[in-house]
Amino acid sequence: MAQRVSLKSFLATARKALTAPPSQRPNRLTFVVGNESADLDSICSAVLYAYFRTYAPSSQSALHIPLSNLPRADLALRAELNAIFLPSSNSVTPDDLITLSDLPSPSDLPPSATKWYLVDHNVLTGDLTKRGYDKSVVGCVDHHDDEGIIPSDAQPRVFAKCGSCMSLVLSQCQPIWDQLQSHQEIDEELARVAMAPILIDTVKLTSKDKTTDWDVNAAAYAEEKLVAILSVARSNRQRYDREKYFDHLSELKDSILHLSYRDILRKDYKKWTDGSLNLGVSTVVQGFETCLAEVGDKQTFLAALKDWAKEQQLDIAAVMTVSKPGGVFTRELLVWGLGGQDAVKVARRFAEKNGGSLGLEKWNNGELDGEEGGEWRACWRQMDVGSSRKQVAPMLREVMKESARL
Repeated sequence: MAQRVSLKSFLATARKALTAPPSQRPNRLTFVVGNESADLDSICSAVLYAYFRTYAPSSQSALHIPLSNLPRADLALRAELNAIFLPSSNSVTPDDLITLSDLPSPSDLPPSATKWYLVDHNVLTGDLTKRGYDKSVVGCVDHHDDEGIIPSDAQPRVFAKCGSCMSLVLSQCQPIWDQLQSHQEIDEELARVAMAPILIDTVKLTSKDKTTDWDVNAAAYAEEKLVAILSVARSNRQRYDREKYFDHLSELKDSILHLSYRDILRKDYKKWTDGSLNLGVSTVVQGFETCLAEVGDKQTFLAALKDWAKEQQLDIAAVMTVSKPGGVFTRELLVWGLGGQDAVKVARRFAEKNGGSLGLEKWNNGELDGEEGGEWRACWRQMDVGSSRKQVAPMLREVMKESARL
């Protein structure tokens, strides 16, 4: 591949290759894509992995296109992206990112014309699967449970538990980065991209439940780059400060109360199908009490959630909140079986089977609970604050699979 360029120029090159007429493209386009929640970890991991795979000092290197797994309109919901990139004319903006909206039509980009590397997930879902691209997956770097879908001969095929998938991505990219000629501004931006999800996902490396040696080592490597770069940079360049960077990212990420409920529910959302049932889980960074007071009352929230479930064709809709009222880290969980008798049975069985281990306690005297019209809904305070969607969604899916086997 040609000599490395800025992140902005790299994304422009990737977009040009993607939008070129089929006759002018390489035989197969290579993509790197994160999961459909399209959070910081997925977006940043795809960008960083694609960049270093593209500029690897090897005859085998080729252009890798980082794809943010969301429609372009949804980028506006991720204000935290604005905190990552440097304030300069040559810096990336969210508009430079490549999204699902930028993909050519399926007829212009058949699966046979693509190769896919997955980061931060190991099963391709949604529209990308409907297009058949799941048959063209050739590699994976992920920190979730291995679902056994990635081929055994995939290269790479990396699975390890850690707080942020970026930590695994950076471990894969570090040997390449070490071989590249240094460039202060490019390396600074790449290091900031690397640090953002690591800090958010591990609460600046302080979360005992999430932080692993993978995260500590990756952060040390990226921060060493930042410190070395900024120690010789112009005096008017702002020094890297872990606390300030984390606070800025968190402030923007947690600012959701100006959004509609639909936007809140789709901002950090994942969907699965097991058997004949569809499950969707939204993660919300404010508690139910705050949302009901600031965004809309109980009736407004429940109506919006039901509309969202209908839009997504869900049989089971779940909402997980994470917040810190009074400085106390708190999780809440709502599960709604609204797709018929089987969905209700799954929702009830999930609560019976996992209520004890998750420490589920009725939320606000059952204010959001309900059982009407063949549906069942319950909301809890989740005392096991160490279990995020990464743990709770597999619990729900396991009950769905049990139901499908009956």
